[in-house]
Amino acid sequence: MGRIDRSIWILFLSGTAAAVMVFTLTRNWEATFACAIAGLFAMAMLFDALERRTASPRAPMLSPAKSVSSLDEIDALLQALPHPCFIAHRGRIEYCNEAALALLGRHIIGQDVRLALRHPAAIDLLTGPKTLDAPARVEIVGLGTAEQSWELDIQPLRDDRLLVFLFDQSGRQATERMRVDFVANASHELRTPLAGILGFVETLRDPVAGADAATRERFLTIMEGEARRMQRLVDDLMSLSRIEADKYRAPEQPVALLPLVEEVVAVFRQSQNKRAQDIVVDVSNTVPAIRADRAQMSQLLHNLVSNALKYGAPGTPVTLSARALDDDMIEVAVADQGDGITAEHLPRLTERFYRIDSSRSRAMGGTGLGLAIVKHIVQRHGGVLNFDSSVGVGTTVRVELPQFRKGGGSEAEMIPAGMPGDVTKA
Repeated sequence: MGRIDRSIWILFLSGTAAAVMVFTLTRNWEATFACAIAGLFAMAMLFDALERRTASPRAPMLSPAKSVSSLDEIDALLQALPHPCFIAHRGRIEYCNEAALALLGRHIIGQDVRLALRHPAAIDLLTGPKTLDAPARVEIVGLGTAEQSWELDIQPLRDDRLLVFLFDQSGRQATERMRVDFVANASHELRTPLAGILGFVETLRDPVAGADAATRERFLTIMEGEARRMQRLVDDLMSLSRIEADKYRAPEQPVALLPLVEEVVAVFRQSQNKRAQDIVVDVSNTVPAIRADRAQMSQLLHNLVSNALKYGAPGTPVTLSARALDDDMIEVAVADQGDGITAEHLPRLTERFYRIDSSRSRAMGGTGLGLAIVKHIVQRHGGVLNFDSSVGVGTTVRVELPQFRKGGGSEAEMIPAGMPGDVTKA
């Protein structure tokens, strides 16, 4: 019996039942007839709506719980996806988008999945005797390059077909490694001075050793140095955290370079740094202002000058200069005359806690975070950070920062420094 015949019989029986029920309740033939006709009409409309809904085509869906009506449409969808993906049918690759061809090779279409993937767990899921009836995921390393990590996501379709996505997890893995390394390095940097402090405290509590004034003074001096080292590290960690929190908020204030440079240099010369007098300033009051966060730029200059003073040869100048470039950028440079840095170390200088010479850096009070802070400040300001170094000659750090433009116009905001001419070593 067809669908229409069934509908007619259902309408007839339903109408008859409704008429009998109304007549039983009212004993009125006219009311019974009217109710029966109205009921049949309403039910006819309902069945018509149901017929239309049943006959209307459904759009294909990629959900594993739904069937796929057209593999041609799926192929078009695959080509539109940015991630590598393909459809496998009983161990062979039927459809493949361009991203997958670029990753796995153009020879894989129509071939066994073993030619594309050499991961045992993935091959077992795609070619195993048991039909996959639920989504599955597998981690794969080595596709593309040896360092790349991928997540293979398998979604079952109908007719034993499997939709396979490949998501590149290399960035996430690198971020996780950086996080683990950061926690380990920070813990080590804090644990070392803390262990020293605790050891000296135990010694001072000894009735004999603690009673000696000279020993007590020497130990207290060392303890103070270690505590200040921990304080510098905590301060740098907090600075790094604040800078990263603001990295998506670009600074918009004009900052005049000459007053800022003079302020930073004055702090060094008022400190107990014996090399502070070696700082040479080569910044003109005609250098346009930069678009910057003044506090962060002060920290950037302080970190760069501090590094140059630490690693430059004693008695040689540390030159802090600034000039306007042709592309509306301002270059700030700090140059020292020291041992220089070999080429293999240059790409890693801005890594957190990376040191070329760990013992020398710690002895000079370095936390290993100075250049990492500089890098994040430059990134937040939309600038460029470059290192030029020659072994036996010295190192120059160059920072390019965007010039401040008043009201977004074409004319640069010129901020007078308050002092004419260039300032050189006092």
